Amino acid sequence: MSTPVEQIKERLGIADVVGSYIQLTKAGSSLKGKCPFHNEKTPSFFVSPARNSYYCFGCNAKGDIFTFVQEFEGLDFIGALRVLASRAGVTLQKIDPKMRSEYARLYLCLEKATRFYEETLRNTSEAKRYIEGRGLSPKTIQDWRIGFAPNDWRVLFDYLTKEGFTPEEMGKVGLIKRSEQDRNKFYDAFRGRIMFPIRDSASRVIAFSARILPAFDDGKTGKYINSPETILFNKSQTLHGFDKAKLIIRQKDSAILVEGQMDLLMAHQAGYEHTVASSGTALTIEQLTRIKRLTENLLLSFDSDPAGIRASERAIHIALSLGMNVKVIAIAGGKDPADLIQKEPQAWDKAVTEARHVIDFLLESLLASAKAGRERALAIEKTLLPLLRILPSSVEQSHFLKTIAEKSGLREEALWETFKKLPAPSAKEGGAALPQKILAPLRSTTIERRVFSILFFAEARGNAPLRERGSGTLTKLYGPELFSKKQEHYGLLRDVLLLEAETLYGDGAPSAQEEAELIRHLEEERVTVELSETMDTLMQKEREGKREEALALLQRCKDLTQKLAGLKSARFSEPMH
Repeated sequence: MSTPVEQIKERLGIADVVGSYIQLTKAGSSLKGKCPFHNEKTPSFFVSPARNSYYCFGCNAKGDIFTFVQEFEGLDFIGALRVLASRAGVTLQKIDPKMRSEYARLYLCLEKATRFYEETLRNTSEAKRYIEGRGLSPKTIQDWRIGFAPNDWRVLFDYLTKEGFTPEEMGKVGLIKRSEQDRNKFYDAFRGRIMFPIRDSASRVIAFSARILPAFDDGKTGKYINSPETILFNKSQTLHGFDKAKLIIRQKDSAILVEGQMDLLMAHQAGYEHTVASSGTALTIEQLTRIKRLTENLLLSFDSDPAGIRASERAIHIALSLGMNVKVIAIAGGKDPADLIQKEPQAWDKAVTEARHVIDFLLESLLASAKAGRERALAIEKTLLPLLRILPSSVEQSHFLKTIAEKSGLREEALWETFKKLPAPSAKEGGAALPQKILAPLRSTTIERRVFSILFFAEARGNAPLRERGSGTLTKLYGPELFSKKQEHYGLLRDVLLLEAETLYGDGAPSAQEEAELIRHLEEERVTVELSETMDTLMQKEREGKREEALALLQRCKDLTQKLAGLKSARFSEPMH
């Protein structure tokens, strides 16, 4: 019987998988498109259906359907497996609670907690009345797995203990806390709260956002609290609702970004399924970069309170610096999206339809509030011109400067003069230098991780490991010292990597061709890194006037460049075995 991985590969071609995320066009026997892993204007990302692999000649990103989903969606291998199995209609075996992988245990712990909260909500009428009163339908409650944490100190802890989980496991995923008075006692982290599960791209629960039930709100704790950062939950990289919205964002070629949990749920319930939420945390470059891989069109709808305005300002700066087309969904009267959707759904539809580019929106707001004359001119100089300085496109800058001049009555020449004197924004400020910094070639460890999983898999089964094939290929590639460090690093993940290899190969083993391909991937990466380091040293020696050393380094750069070109040119020219 074939493994789930084999079944998935039989049903899903690489062109279909990659093509569902990025636009591809025919290029001989291959397909090409703009690489989603670095910023480029000319397509250098190629997909080979014959080899079932992809390769970017710009940043060296490479792999199969599993590595692509891992890197694109920020998942581990098992998460990518879940995503692709769902698309292929392949049923995965249930995770055994006794599985040796620590990660599997932690995911299962959160899954059990989610089911507990769901069941508690069904049996708590007051909590049900509250969320239904906020406009959520039974279907939304079920689809998003909303639950309730009882206002009790240890009820979840006792439940998970009976399910076989240890306090250490519960603590690692942020479900319990240790008592300061008695270090041997623990209590639930969430009490008396509506529980909103936060999921990764593979729809696995990785954390919670919790809203206090009004009946238990004593004003001493926050209205909303989120899980702390854990081994599974990275706040800066997680967008709530991304697992449900990602394919719709790609289809609609736009994304709506809201701030809160209720905003997100009500937007989806109203049919705006391309909506994601920052979950009340400060928006990050990583989150917006994830959206940009799917679309460059971003619609912002944050609350109009001070916190919402600050969040929207940050989002605007980062999104503009990434070259995104940013529009604002304007909501009058101080309402948030959830309230507007519940009480005036037609008004929400109209607001989305009439969303305006952020520069146009801010210009109209400024002209409506600022007095004419000097005050208006200073407001434009302080608010709008710095935003225009962030835009990567000089064409866009010119367009908006002309628009500002026409609507404000200011001379376009004066605006240009002032604009040119503005300093280029730094990457820290969210400036035009950001795209190259953030979308620079990714040195993904996905391939390296696969290699070491095969290595450990072979060792565990008593087979000849990779490093002993081809006269010590891995040791030769890395060098003894670096290989030893790599082995020690990945050894900390040995159980997880063994699980991945077992899932990939079952009772079989990777073919010699697959191993050779993986080794070549690593060789390209090593040559690329060495070339970059050698070029840096070359420039330093040239500045120091050390001519002979510089000439030797220049020759080394030429040799490495030629070697790298040879490796790349063979990428799609070799026949499949």
